[in-house]
Amino acid sequence: MKVVILLFIFCPLASSVIHSLKYFDTGSSHVPNFPEFVAVGMVDGLQMFHYDSNTQRAVPKQDWMDQVTTGDPQYWERETGYMMRAQQDFTTNIETAKQRFNQTGGVHIVQFMSGCEWDDETGNINGYQQHGYDGEDFIALDLKTETWVAPTPQAVITKLRWDLDKARLAYLKNYYTHVCVDWLKKYLQYGSNSLQRTVPPSVSLLQKSPSSPVTCHATGFYPDRIVMFWRREEEEVHEEEKHGELLPNHDGTFQRSVQLLVDLSSMKSEEWQKYHCVVQLSGRKDDIIIKLDPSQIKTNWKDPATIMPIIIGVLVAVIFIMAAIGVAWYMKKKAKRPPPSPDSGSELSQQLNLMLHTELSLWTRWGIKQTSVHNSGTCQLKIIH
Repeated sequence: MKVVILLFIFCPLASSVIHSLKYFDTGSSHVPNFPEFVAVGMVDGLQMFHYDSNTQRAVPKQDWMDQVTTGDPQYWERETGYMMRAQQDFTTNIETAKQRFNQTGGVHIVQFMSGCEWDDETGNINGYQQHGYDGEDFIALDLKTETWVAPTPQAVITKLRWDLDKARLAYLKNYYTHVCVDWLKKYLQYGSNSLQRTVPPSVSLLQKSPSSPVTCHATGFYPDRIVMFWRREEEEVHEEEKHGELLPNHDGTFQRSVQLLVDLSSMKSEEWQKYHCVVQLSGRKDDIIIKLDPSQIKTNWKDPATIMPIIIGVLVAVIFIMAAIGVAWYMKKKAKRPPPSPDSGSELSQQLNLMLHTELSLWTRWGIKQTSVHNSGTCQLKIIH
């Protein structure tokens, strides 16, 4: 009986893929160097549409969007018109929200997210519309009950008014459960080369300092359905790890990380290597497994012994540059003086030797030792280890 239950739990999850079509609109006031209104469309996490109040143009962000709009030359003009009206609505919404929260000036942000999800195996469909204000939930649509949910008292007025609009609720339910899903399937068909591809991640081990947690970082992967975790030998260590957020890259791929919250400073290297970072990407059969090898960890921290030769090299270069500047200064000053007397013919080498002795006395205290200074003005340096 236990075997049957395990098969029931794991088999469907391994092959089921939930696709999504989402739109994100953001209106803001008094935010420096940022458009007052921005709208983007995403299919399975890949941006395919963009509009902002600076350009005031709706534009495609994927080449395959041209196929979607074939035979409809006014498509982007209509989208631009929709977005310009939405921009005006957001300006009004910000002022309304400020009144509800008894606010006057300052920076304020109104956010709107809508879309649908479709499970390509079970056929299950889910739609949503959510509104936020200054980073907090304001009001959201519950499609199952066809009502609005107001988590804050300031949104109750809106909820009561919108709940009474049954025609609009019926329209939204039909849109999110049928129209939106039809568009999602169309986008998946035309953008199949991009949306249904599998790009494996590049996985690295990172550490800020010897006392910091080790981070397993995966980047450059697609799709965004990824599972990452640490394990010690064959046992997962869920209580000793911390997961980072899924973040988009500029090229349409994604990145994510998971930290190992284990104090490794007192462990030997062979104990470290019992830990592994495991990365599982949807569409890829084999797991990516990275052993926690100290020699493979990338870090900005450097052992002082490893950078000392670089520091000494820079100091040596500074000595000779200063010597050259001194010579040039002396020659220029000498040119303005009367001709030297016969008994001062070695003045240049004497002055240069004196200057070098003075400079080298400082570097000696920093780990550079003078071994000889000749009358020619050249010197030899020896590194003190």
